[in-house]
Amino acid sequence: MSVIDMFVQLQNGLSADQDVREEIRKVVQSLEQTAREILILLQGVHQEAGFKDIPAKCLLAREHYGTVRAQLAALQTKFPTEQYYKFHDQWRFVLQRLVFLASFLVYLESETLVTREAAAEILGIAYEREKGFHLDIEDYLSGVLNLANELSRLAVNSVIAGDYSRPLRIASFINELDFGFRLLNLKNDSLRKRYDGLKYDVKKIEEVVYDLSIRGLSKEEPAPAQGK
Repeated sequence: MSVIDMFVQLQNGLSADQDVREEIRKVVQSLEQTAREILILLQGVHQEAGFKDIPAKCLLAREHYGTVRAQLAALQTKFPTEQYYKFHDQWRFVLQRLVFLASFLVYLESETLVTREAAAEILGIAYEREKGFHLDIEDYLSGVLNLANELSRLAVNSVIAGDYSRPLRIASFINELDFGFRLLNLKNDSLRKRYDGLKYDVKKIEEVVYDLSIRGLSKEEPAPAQGK
């Protein structure tokens, strides 16, 4: 094979990859739009009236995840399964955002942490690497770390809405989350930086709880069913 023929062959390979990436990009754009719609919907809970509508907002968010599952199913048809990590960077960030939104949704519903398996089920994908398109462990962890910032905001807005017990429950949850991440040996630079952000969220929530305690408003009440 001549040098020219070799580079023609290489260019054909590059062109084929570019075509695949373009097809992936189109699906990812749709996923980003759906993620924005879910975010707007769930962030409505931060408004004073939003606390009363948590169950309804969660149901609507669950419906939106039906669209997400269809979009992720379409994404999986755009490249060979064994090339998951070759193209992973193209959907990594939107998948992390969707995991964050799923974790926020589950927290609003039950005040528990979504498992990786449950998050994968909500997304309609596998969690085992052997099955090809799956929820990568680092993508799951990144999404969960984003939850901490949203809950620190929820703690502040709960006080504004006159819900003084919710910040105490959030504080307990975030402290458990922080302890869990301390058990991990995080070698991924991005994850380590996001974990540093968790420390600030813990501190912010602790300040909210401290303010409630000095005002005599820190008596914890049982968690209401379905976020009511």
